[in-house]
Amino acid sequence: MSGNAELRRLVMFQAVLLVVLMLALSNAPVGDAIWLNVPPTGTKCVSEEIQSNVVVLSDYVVVSDDHGHVPTISAKVTSPYGNNLHHKENVTHGQFAFTTQEAGNYLACFWTDSHTRGAGEVSVNIEWKTGIAAKDWESVARKEKIEGVELELRKLEGAVEAIHENLLYLRDREAEMRTTSENTNARVAWFSIMSLGICIVVSGSQIWYLKRYFQKKKLI
Repeated sequence: MSGNAELRRLVMFQAVLLVVLMLALSNAPVGDAIWLNVPPTGTKCVSEEIQSNVVVLSDYVVVSDDHGHVPTISAKVTSPYGNNLHHKENVTHGQFAFTTQEAGNYLACFWTDSHTRGAGEVSVNIEWKTGIAAKDWESVARKEKIEGVELELRKLEGAVEAIHENLLYLRDREAEMRTTSENTNARVAWFSIMSLGICIVVSGSQIWYLKRYFQKKKLI
């Protein structure tokens, strides 16, 4: 009897754990929805710091109450080193997808086209997905023939891996920033010592010059 009771408790514990994991996965963010008001003149940009080898998928669309005349915009996405990843003009909607090759801030900029600048601000809705949120799980399920709980567990595993990779990335960035800070402090210290030395040399030279000057004038 005790063995059956322990088995029932184990099954119940696994069931509760599975429910908790599924709830955590369902509450996990799947992407960022951004609402931009692009001014009649100028550019409005959004940026996100992303590590390398991360999949990025985004859809953007112009939102207008006048369905008969929807204003058009231009969009451009650049990498941290200035590489052009996406560029479209005179569009009302678009999509860009890429895998990051370098870590840093990726910039997406939007501006109104010349023939629609007199219409005021243009509202643009952007759905920005990165990493695990941008993965096509339907294709994964069809390819690997998984569904239900197994598919949800695979999603949770991917989310855990993404969190782990982000933590490693943040640790590396913190180490880089600490090294930069230490190098900067060392340079500032050397600069302060050199400045103090120069001031002492200049002060000594001035005292020596004034002493010789007063001696020649027979003032001392």
